[in-house]
Amino acid sequence: MRLTYDPRYNIAYLALREKTEQVETIRISDELNIDIAPDGTVYGIELLNANVQLGTGNGETLTVVNEASGRTSAVKFPA
Repeated sequence: MRLTYDPRYNIAYLALREKTEQVETIRISDELNIDIAPDGTVYGIELLNANVQLGTGNGETLTVVNEASGRTSAVKFPA
């Protein structure tokens, strides 16, 4: 799993798995797209206007928590 963020376009992408087959992008709303395979497997989630959706608009930190181990990782977003 991988989260990428492009501050030039303010887009975040949560890749749940490697794209090994053709996927269809489904537009859920003006700010949310989902990449899904024909068998229903979700490959990724694209967040447009990401800094607002992730609550990172003012140079805040996104914290990822592994509930099983209790470990956390932090990513600082640009202001």
